[in-house]
Amino acid sequence: MLRRTLILAAGAAGVLAAVSGAQAQQTVKIGLILPLTGPFTAIGRQVEMGARLYMQQKGNTVAGQTIELLVKDDGSVADATKRIAQDLIVNEKVNVLAGFGLTPLALATAPLATQAKIPTVVMAAGTATITEASPFITRTSFTLPQATEPMADWAFKNGIKKVVTLVSDYGPGIDSEKAFVGVFTKAGGQVESLRVPLANPDFSPFLQKVADAKPDALFVFVPAGQGAQFMKQFVERGFDKSGIKLIGPGDVTDDEVLNNIGDVALGAITTHHYSVAHDSPENKAFVEAFKKANNMRPNFMAVGGYDGMHLIYEGLKKTNGQGGQALIDAMKGMSWTSPRGPVSIDPQTRDIIQNIYVRKVERKDGELYNVEFATIPNVKDPVKAAKAN
Repeated sequence: MLRRTLILAAGAAGVLAAVSGAQAQQTVKIGLILPLTGPFTAIGRQVEMGARLYMQQKGNTVAGQTIELLVKDDGSVADATKRIAQDLIVNEKVNVLAGFGLTPLALATAPLATQAKIPTVVMAAGTATITEASPFITRTSFTLPQATEPMADWAFKNGIKKVVTLVSDYGPGIDSEKAFVGVFTKAGGQVESLRVPLANPDFSPFLQKVADAKPDALFVFVPAGQGAQFMKQFVERGFDKSGIKLIGPGDVTDDEVLNNIGDVALGAITTHHYSVAHDSPENKAFVEAFKKANNMRPNFMAVGGYDGMHLIYEGLKKTNGQGGQALIDAMKGMSWTSPRGPVSIDPQTRDIIQNIYVRKVERKDGELYNVEFATIPNVKDPVKAAKAN
């Protein structure tokens, strides 16, 4: 009887040890939902490559747990995003959701993130209100007002008095338009605003309206991936020789396609949070590793994916692998040196605080770059900052 008791006790101890070992080696699943087909494939591809590069450099183990990246294509369709997110939560039992190439895709997932208490890292989408849609959403990309207000301020101070704004007609475009118009008109400038369809845009008729208005500058926001198409029609309409300055947030002179856009982009002034030409040791190492892994330049979407993985990894270290509320709380207030410069997560809004750079397209070593010439440090999302005051 004693022998049997000892055997049972030893067996129970073995089961407990096995359970404990299984818990120690538990897998943390990250569901990365991105547009990998359709018109916004370039966004999803860059975010995925940035995320994978981080894992390649840092390994797939954090706090004794294995990191598994589950990459899903939503084709930039919000209903598909929601369906994929639900499947990842219910069937795959993911611990974190991430990615989200466009605003409608991020917003489609917000109620699920709240209900399931799943930390959700927006690595691309830029509408200011996204983080307000769920207390479990944080962001490592940027907001359009964050990138746009400095552009309006710079333009007026540099002799631009009359502007036409041309933006894609969806959340980030409207955010960008409102942010620019608010700051520029308050300073005393004049603005006429135009909005173009997000899907399959033809910029030609809108550019004709710009030509008729004869502004000092044309402010443009189109999502990453549409910049080359816009610039092609910009040249076809002769705007490169018209004397009308081209300004805007950095999407229109996206680093990935800038060389393909060609010399027409020379002299374009933009404000943004990342340039492949950013002069820092961290960025030089990032660009070199990214090019080696992918045979192309990174852009601001890639750095959003790279930093998103850093936020997840460091959050898991702080919680010793715990997810849910503990993980989203650990992410609040976190700060680090990114390839883009110093960044932090606003503990109140869960949005990213970062430098915004004023840049000019120049040719260096036979290639085109967004060369930074001024820095606005530690910019919060101005929409939420205004609400807090």
